[in-house]
Amino acid sequence: MPLVAHTPLPSFERLKQRGQEVLALDRALTQDIRELHIGLLNMMPDAALDITERQFMRLVGNSNQIAQFYVHVFSLPGLQRGPETQDYIETFYTTFEQVRDDGLDALIITGANVSNPSLEREAFWTPLTEVIDWARENVTSTLCSCLSTHALMKYFYQIDRVKRDSKKWGVFEHRVTQPTHPLLREINTRFDVPHSRWNAITREQIEDVGLTVLIQSFDGEVHMAVSPDQLRMVYFQGHPEYDINSLLKEYKRDLMLYFAGKAEQPPYPENYFPVEAREIADRYIRHAHLALENGDTLPIFPEDAILPHLDNTWGDTAKAIFNNWLGSVYQVTHVERKKPFDDGIDPNDPLGVL
Repeated sequence: MPLVAHTPLPSFERLKQRGQEVLALDRALTQDIRELHIGLLNMMPDAALDITERQFMRLVGNSNQIAQFYVHVFSLPGLQRGPETQDYIETFYTTFEQVRDDGLDALIITGANVSNPSLEREAFWTPLTEVIDWARENVTSTLCSCLSTHALMKYFYQIDRVKRDSKKWGVFEHRVTQPTHPLLREINTRFDVPHSRWNAITREQIEDVGLTVLIQSFDGEVHMAVSPDQLRMVYFQGHPEYDINSLLKEYKRDLMLYFAGKAEQPPYPENYFPVEAREIADRYIRHAHLALENGDTLPIFPEDAILPHLDNTWGDTAKAIFNNWLGSVYQVTHVERKKPFDDGIDPNDPLGVL
C-alpha cells in the first residue's frame, strides 16, 4: 500500500513525480485500511538531507503489506545546519517531542557525518540517546543505518568501532548467513550492497554481545545484524537505500575537493564504474588538470555521460528486506497486537546482554 502524504513535506510530491504511489490524506482517511506509523530520524548533513529522506521513504512505500504508511520525519539538535536547511526542517519536519507523544510502530535512524573520534563527544549524542531510550521501550522495531549502527553499538554494548586502513567505498558482493530468518524471507542469497565508510564493527564484536549476523560481504565484514529477539533492533553498516547515482555524486564531490586542493585524488568506487565510465572520468581528469595548468575554469563534470553506464544491483533486494521488516512490524502490532518486547539488553548489565 502507498505512502500517505499527511504533511506538506516536498518529498511526497517528488516521489509521486518519479512514479511512487502516494495517497492524499483525504483519500487515505476514507479507506478502511490499517496504518503503520514510521519515524525517520534524519541526521544526514545538509547536502544529503532531502535525498536521504526520499530514499528511505521510497523503500517504505514500495512495501506490499496491507497498510497505509505514515512517515514522520524529524531531526535532532546538535547537528550543524545552514540557515536554509534549518528553515526547511522547521517548516516541514516534525519534532521528537511530537513523535514521542503520538507514538510510532517503527523507527529508521539514518547515518550522520561526525567530527570527533569519540561518538560520545558529538553534540547530537545526548539527544540521540534520548530517542534511543524512548524507542527501546515504545517502538516495535528500530532500523539503523551506518553511523547510527555504530552509535547504538557504542551506547548499548560499549563497542568501539574499528578504523579501517582504507575507506570501504563502492558496491560489494554479499551473502545471506541466516536464510531462514523472517527478515530475509524470499530474497536473493547473494547480492550487492553499497558501502561508504571508514569504520567498521566486526563480526566478532557483534557476535560477542549476542547479536545475530544476517548478511556479510565476501570479505567477511558484516552488513546486517539483529538483536537477540530478532526484530527489536536491526543494524545496517551499508547503504541499501542508495540510488544508482549516489556513489557517483560522492565521487564527484570528492573529486571537486581534490581539484580545489582540499583533499587527495579519490579512487574510483570499487565495483561501480565499468570500463566505459572509467574512460569518461579519466578524460575529464586530464582535461581538468590542463584547465588548472592554463588558469582556466574547470570543465563541468560529466555526470550525465557516466550515469547510463552504471547499474543498480542492490535495489530489489533492499526493497525485499524492507518489505519483510515492515511485514514483521505489522504482524506484531496489528495481528498479534503485542506491545514492544524485550530486546535482551539489561541496563544493569555492563555488557548489555542477559
